[in-house]
Parts: sequence; structure tokens; C-alpha cells
Amino acid sequence: MFLGIDLGTSGVKAVIIGAGGGVVAQATAPLGIIRPEPGHSEQDPEEWWQATGKAVLELPADLRAEVQGIGLSGQMHGATLLGQDGEVLRPAILWNDGRSAAECAELQQREPRTKEITGNLVMPGFTAPKLLWVENHEPEVFRKVAKVLLPKDYLRFRMSGEFASDMSDASGTCWLDVAERRWSEAMVAATNLPMSAMPSVHEGTDVTGALSKDVANAWGMKEVPIVAGGGDNAAGAVGAGVLADGEAFLSLGTSGVLFVAGDSFRPNPARGIHAFCHAVPNRWHEMTVMLSAASCLDWGARLTGAKDVAEFIAIAEDAKAGSVPLFLPCLSGERTPHNDPSARGVFFGMDQDTAPSEIAQSVLEGVAFGLADGFEALENAASVEAINVIGGGSRSHYWGTLIASIFGKDLVYREGSEVGPALGAARLAKLGVTGAPEAEVCAPGAVKERVSPDPAIREHLLPRFERYRELYRRTADLF
Repeated sequence: MFLGIDLGTSGVKAVIIGAGGGVVAQATAPLGIIRPEPGHSEQDPEEWWQATGKAVLELPADLRAEVQGIGLSGQMHGATLLGQDGEVLRPAILWNDGRSAAECAELQQREPRTKEITGNLVMPGFTAPKLLWVENHEPEVFRKVAKVLLPKDYLRFRMSGEFASDMSDASGTCWLDVAERRWSEAMVAATNLPMSAMPSVHEGTDVTGALSKDVANAWGMKEVPIVAGGGDNAAGAVGAGVLADGEAFLSLGTSGVLFVAGDSFRPNPARGIHAFCHAVPNRWHEMTVMLSAASCLDWGARLTGAKDVAEFIAIAEDAKAGSVPLFLPCLSGERTPHNDPSARGVFFGMDQDTAPSEIAQSVLEGVAFGLADGFEALENAASVEAINVIGGGSRSHYWGTLIASIFGKDLVYREGSEVGPALGAARLAKLGVTGAPEAEVCAPGAVKERVSPDPAIREHLLPRFERYRELYRRTADLF
């Protein structure tokens, strides 16, 4: 048995996989978000820890007792600041926080080689510019910083006392030399931090320590090894079996992510592409990110009075084709391909007859268009034959048909797709502890459904997609 823990934005998920690799138990504990000001997004690391304990303890006690190793996954980019004795200095600043836009420019001024070293644009969601913001706005906090940890790595610290991270998660900090898979002293120095503030960095399958006696006793487990794990997207790829060059997945969670695995480092910062290390050795990946995906559906359900997202999607099917407005889904700003933290949501083309069904259809289309905008920015998009779908938003056949049609690619839904990163974290633990072959441990789940593009829907959507792009171009300066 192996345990995977995924620290998401909306909750902590814990899964146990059995000897055959299938999920035998899972549990989730919810999390809240703190928004002290518009554009700010924070969480309390203590709440992460309490939710993790709750999720783990909801797993069957007899299975917990048989766990041989633990893997960690989590939301990327978050800045968790610790003082000398390990105390949390302030709430963690999250991946979807847009306050550090000015500091992105400042960081590139301090280190003009930033794009060459990291292979990526500096974006407000990344970790390093957040530290500049703290230095500029909370200098008394910055002076006390002894360690900066990513969210899942704070859990590791609480579980084992170790300060460690993995290559895939560290890629999203702007402190990693992604090509060389090591911390960049120049980038760390550009944020006025000592190298001692960085955790050790490892491949995702490396063992980084063991569960402490106190935590093991509290969780009813042995003092088992903990592997480095992965950022949520790289761990999701491991869970989906997306490891080989050109294999891809689409994650429909709070954010929307398109992930294409590669056997080499392919930076493309000009198009806002994230070029990061994979969670397995000697692999990298390209990734596009839109900050609001399935979260737009939650928002739309509240807006229209639908009781939940399922009902929101259902009413979209009643929309009248000629009455659907365009929707820009930039509720939290946008990353790929615009890198625009100031962008906001827009409905365009409403009239007195616009009904909740048209609003719902507009939101579904808008998120699909945003994903397609990112997909077309990928240099190797043409080589992708089909796209695996993971995450909670993967449950709707109707929405999947819209997305497949605008992409012009088949979407593949597999067993275990809703578990995603937690499954990948458990698989990384199994790889690290047993040394079993990747092909054996990371095989894709059985295909549950394959959704192909609908030619009629595609013909209808493509002109609307072009108007969607033009709508952003014409409104960008107004944001």
C-alpha cells in the first residue's frame, strides 16, 4: 500500500493504492481561501496541516497500517514563509494571487538573464516575485525569513522535519535553472535571499525523509519513507500515465492546464508557455495555464441560481444558438498566452432575451476557448494525437464535446481520472520505495470514454473562437 496526499486549493485529497496499483481508498477535507484585498489570494498553512490529518484519518485504519511509503503533490508557486524556529510568518500567498505584477518587472531588472536561466516568463503567480513583494511591502516579515517552502513541502516539514522539494514544483518558483535541474544562485540572490533559504531539491522519486514518530502514531502508520513527489500537474501526469514525448493531458480543476510531456527542455517564454521539469528523472514538460477553469462554472452556478455545477451544465444544453454571448473567463487574471494579471471576466453581446441557459453555455464556451487559446500557443501541439482528461471538471460529456470540438482532438477519459495528482503522488512513492519500472507503475488507467470532435459543433464554434480572441485584444488595454 502507498499513500498519496495532494494539497489542492479547495481541499486536501488522500488516496491509498494497493498492490495492483488501483485506488483502494480515498478521502478529502475542504479548504477555504482568504482574500484580504482584490487580486489577493492566501491560505493559512495550519489549515493545510489540519485538513491533511483529517483526510488521512478518514482512510480505513487497516489500510493506513499497511502503507509502505508516502508521496506528496500540491498546488504550485505558493510562498510559505518560515522563521528560524519553523514558525509560519504570514499566510501563504497562493498561485492565483496577482499582487506582484510590479515585482515581476523588478526581478527581471535585477537579473536580466532571468528568461535564459529559468526558461520562463516571470509571472505574478510564481514564487520569487512574491518574495520581492514581501520585501517591498512587509520588510519586517522579510527580515525574519529563514526558509521558503512550496505548499506541499510545508506538509513534508510537518510530517518529517525535513526541508525538501522536487524538480517539478521548484520549476515554478523562478529560482530553478530548469535545464540543469538545480537551484540558480543568481536567481536566489536576485531576491535578496541566501541559498540557505531554499530547501534541498530532488527528483520526484527520491526519498527525502521519513514520517516522524509522533505523526506516525497519530495517523496509525509506521515511520515510512516520504518521497519528494511533484507539483500538482506533474503528479497528475504521473497519475494519468503521461510520461512519453508528445503525451498530453487536460486538467479541469480550479485552473485549467494543458500539459505535454517531453524528453527535452523546450522553453517558449514569448508565448507564455511554462517549460518545467517533470516529476520523473530526465523528463520535462510544456504547460499552458488559465487561472479560472472549473471555478468559472462554480461562479456561473451561483450567478444563475443553479443548485450545483451539474445543473448549470444541464441548463446550458437548452441555450438558443443565436443568443449566446461571448465570455472572457479571466476572473483571476490570465497566464497563457497573455500573462495579464489585470484581465477580468467579460460578458459581451447580451440582450433582454439572454436567459440563464445562454449564460451557462457562454461560460462553458468561454473556458473552452481560453483552453484552446493556450493549446495553440504550444509549439508541439500538432504532434498531440489525443488528450487525457483529469480533475473534477472531467465528469461532463457535454462540456467535453465542446472542448474536443474546438481543439479538434479526441479527449480520453480513464479510470482514476478524477483522483489525478493524489494518484500520481502515490505512484511516485511506489517508484521511489520499490524501484519498480515506470512502465509498470505508471500505466494509464483503462479507457472509460473517448469523446471525439463533432464537426457541426466545431464549424459553429470556430468563428466564435476568433471573435473571442478579438474581444480580448480590444478590451486588454481597458483592464
